Amino acid sequence: MRGAWGAVRLLAAAYLVVVVLVYVFQRKLQYFPDPATPSLPAGAEDVRLDASDGTPLRAWHWPGATTVLVLHGNAGHRGHRLHIAEGLRAKGFGVFLLDYRGYGGSAGSPTEEGLLLDAEAAVRWLRARGAGKLVYYGESLGCGVVAALAAREPPQAIVFQSGADSLVRVGQGVYPWLPIRWLMKDRFEAAEAIREVTCPVLSVHGAKDGLIDPARGRALFDAARGPKEWWLVPGAGHNDVIDWALHAYFDRVAAFLRR
Repeated sequence: MRGAWGAVRLLAAAYLVVVVLVYVFQRKLQYFPDPATPSLPAGAEDVRLDASDGTPLRAWHWPGATTVLVLHGNAGHRGHRLHIAEGLRAKGFGVFLLDYRGYGGSAGSPTEEGLLLDAEAAVRWLRARGAGKLVYYGESLGCGVVAALAAREPPQAIVFQSGADSLVRVGQGVYPWLPIRWLMKDRFEAAEAIREVTCPVLSVHGAKDGLIDPARGRALFDAARGPKEWWLVPGAGHNDVIDWALHAYFDRVAAFLRR
């Protein structure tokens, strides 16, 4: 009996150590930035701007009557989203492709509030230059940034791709044995934020997304109050939605934005 009690205490101590380590290093588990500065693509303006807390940021800009602000997911940098910019530009839209702090040559380290400050800096930069109509496009983690940004700085429309209503709920699904609700610092409660927004929303999700369950994307969609469209792409996972949808992807996004 004494040996069994000792084993229980040892397991409890080990669990506590794991919980503490996850809490301390959680942002290393949540963000995977590539800090390298990608090469400037042809036709793009190399943009340098500062967030309101003074953090220097990097971005690419292609002007247009309607500009799509692309806020990407938690890994890589803007160079890995060049295909998104190319697809949107082919449909006649301007694009602003931002790298958050810590990504793609931007200074600093990512946090939820920091990413929102970065997105707000992009909106200020675009409005100061008379960019015209603004559309927000969020990819995965970027959907949480878009929802919070839209509540502060309303756009003409929003496109969510592979988003979630709450990263706390996503984390609970991935780590059901951890008290994620109490541990998580950067929560990205997108559904809560989007309830304050009334612009049109297009939500796109892969039917076989193994990272963010389509149910989480649907919950974000359901929380939106304005005109909205839900598109579940058969066969697609988390990172290959555009590949599975092929030409239909940008055709449908462009049709939605023009409506």
